[in-house]
Amino acid sequence: MAEAYSDNTNRQTNNSQAGQTAEALHRRFTKLQSNRSVWESHWQEIADYCLPRKADITKKRQEGDKRTELIFDATAIHAVELLASSLHGMLTNASSPWFTLAYQDKTLADNIDAMEWLQTVTTRMYEAFHHSNFQQEVHELYYDLVTFGTGCIYVESDAKFGLRFSTRHIAEMYITENSRGIVDTIYRKYKLSARAAADDFGLSILPRKIAEAAEKNPLEEFDIMQVIQPREDRQIGKIGQENMPIASVHYDPDSKTILRESGFEEQAFLVCRFLKDSISTYGRSPAMSCLSDVKMLNKMSETSIRAAQKLIDPPLMVPDDGFVQPVRTRPGGLNYYRSGTRDRIEPLQIGANIPVSINMEEQRRQAIRNAFYVDQLFPPMDAPRKTATQILGEQESRMRIMAPVLGRLQAELLQPLITRSFMLMSRQGLFAEAPEFLAGMDLDIRYVSPLAKAQKQGDLESIMRALEVMGQVAQIAPILDHVDVDGLADYLLDTLDVPAVVRKSQSQMIEEREEQEAQAQEQAQLQEAMAIAQAAGQAAPALREVANFEQQQQTDTGQQTTQAAE
Repeated sequence: MAEAYSDNTNRQTNNSQAGQTAEALHRRFTKLQSNRSVWESHWQEIADYCLPRKADITKKRQEGDKRTELIFDATAIHAVELLASSLHGMLTNASSPWFTLAYQDKTLADNIDAMEWLQTVTTRMYEAFHHSNFQQEVHELYYDLVTFGTGCIYVESDAKFGLRFSTRHIAEMYITENSRGIVDTIYRKYKLSARAAADDFGLSILPRKIAEAAEKNPLEEFDIMQVIQPREDRQIGKIGQENMPIASVHYDPDSKTILRESGFEEQAFLVCRFLKDSISTYGRSPAMSCLSDVKMLNKMSETSIRAAQKLIDPPLMVPDDGFVQPVRTRPGGLNYYRSGTRDRIEPLQIGANIPVSINMEEQRRQAIRNAFYVDQLFPPMDAPRKTATQILGEQESRMRIMAPVLGRLQAELLQPLITRSFMLMSRQGLFAEAPEFLAGMDLDIRYVSPLAKAQKQGDLESIMRALEVMGQVAQIAPILDHVDVDGLADYLLDTLDVPAVVRKSQSQMIEEREEQEAQAQEQAQLQEAMAIAQAAGQAAPALREVANFEQQQQTDTGQQTTQAAE
């Protein structure tokens, strides 16, 4: 162990460059920490009232500690659960496809080999998502988005399932954006036991304080910093984790010791925001919009509960000298008073108006439900009965309410998540070998979740309305000549996200049409031949009559000639 300490000391002495790097990294962290401090109290309040199990941002709690001491009404907690579950079902539903891959080169859609390979890739990605912990971790991310407005999920490779995901707590994340508004730098401050640190980084790398604790008190926890940022001094073409596009540096914030320097081929920590203004780095959420209503509702509920307690078990007015103490308020209790006196035990009337309190509380509850889109996404159960068409139309309208959220989540969460997962699986060799002609071809991501489909319904309704009107006008004018039937069919199939396995390629349609035209021509020729034959069959008796008549004429003429000669 002493040799390990000595090696560590020599390493720190000789590697002054690393020390300077850790110092520079930590100075930047101090600035980010100062910038985030104004958000922390806001997040703590939101967590206290809307997500108590994560209410440890500025408050440090023991694991398993009670966290609902401020909750007197659970409307906000239930609204958070409903909105998080709705986003999960509408964006990344485990029981239905929510993305598909396509080639940017549209001509490859007619290539059977290319489409079969792409379909195989998509299927294997879904299998990796289903077998991994993706569903539970992304659901946790939606909780962070609807409460704190900012969420972060870590995507890494897994030897067994191919992919592994981990949603990181907002308390440990410090972020900053680049000039395009994309979060490209993340500082992560987390705790690690001395035993885990020795296992993760190696005992010889650890500072003396942590290394000693690993022997004497292995469960003692220490702060560890991880910095994920674009690598500025990267040498293009050089292979190695220290030269990857995204740098990952772990260091000890106390001794400023670099513990490990590695990297990622793509950004592995994906940060997304629910809503964001142009001057903020962190996101805004529905919980922030209605925090005042949530706090007011809990205060009103607390007051109403106390008022109800006083009405049900009111304080008593007892004469100071008319009764023998103590006063017994239990059922069947006997109270003794001076004989002949008219003194009585009476309840204290506090004048509470419970119906008014209930009405005011219900107004706050409705405001909270509106902020979390509860009524828009979940219509009342006692609504009048409607047709299936009306229900589908209302569902699509409700989903379109989430359009602003969808655009940001697609750009900041779904696209980088699918890209990162694809690249990880590709490097692990989990895909079949692609045909050679696909080398260098770019892929597009298409979103086919229920929420994404709902955004396209407006275009589809416009097309169907146009066809309906044109069909009516076509009765008096050849207006349908303006419609490209093939283009219309392709547009409808794309808008409705019809799977490629049930669609025909362009070459297949051309081949089938040529076969149909050849068959039609052959049928027309056959019908023409049959018509000629039929006409010939109908003319045959007349021809025979004419021949017989001519033959009879010739016979009669011969007989007349013979008679004249005689």
